[in-house]
Amino acid sequence: MKSKFISLLLSFLFISCHGQPSKAVHTIDAKSFAEKLKTNENPQLVDVRTPAEYSVEHIGDAKNVNWNGEDFVAKAATFDKSKPIFVYCKVGGRSSQAAAKLAELGFKEIYNLDGGIMKWNLENNANAKPSDKIIGMCDQEYGELIKSNDKVMIDFNAKWCAPCQKMKPYILKLETEMAAKVKIVSLDADENKTIVEQLKLDGLPTIIVYEKGKEVWRNVGYISEEDLIKHL
Repeated sequence: MKSKFISLLLSFLFISCHGQPSKAVHTIDAKSFAEKLKTNENPQLVDVRTPAEYSVEHIGDAKNVNWNGEDFVAKAATFDKSKPIFVYCKVGGRSSQAAAKLAELGFKEIYNLDGGIMKWNLENNANAKPSDKIIGMCDQEYGELIKSNDKVMIDFNAKWCAPCQKMKPYILKLETEMAAKVKIVSLDADENKTIVEQLKLDGLPTIIVYEKGKEVWRNVGYISEEDLIKHL
């Protein structure tokens, strides 16, 4: 009984010290995000990706404040904490972290784009500013690639994607170990934006398995080596 009381007391102290999750952060889908932007005059829209990613495409008049940059907090301080602020990244991971930090800094109303700009583009929002040139592999080259072997596995990933980097070592290993059975190809989503958009990919990592040029299986998000092998 005494130990139970002590446990409850420690739990109470932990919650008191760390506080409840911020109610200032609202993670919403692309349609709701677009509607919220429209209802705010001169909205504070922030792209928290790298300058390189931002230069390729961004939403509307978004300002670029790199979440992984050393000056994130300093640049965030230039925005009005009393007004709504909108944040997004590629798929939602970095913007979720940025949104939590903004709440810590005192912002009262924060909207985080669920699924990031990949979801935004998939919804065909008019404010997106995609590049008008082919970036990386085109559809013809991709078509030839997926027919280049009886079975082909394409791994769409990115350098900033933590699950992608966690999977990278064993995918590289499988490229060699399973070469006789399946052709495994890794494609950087940022360097192959054209085919990513044509395939309407909305998350990373994405793994697609083809047999004789036909898609037979797809997985979005982290998957263990053991589970992946089952599909190869």
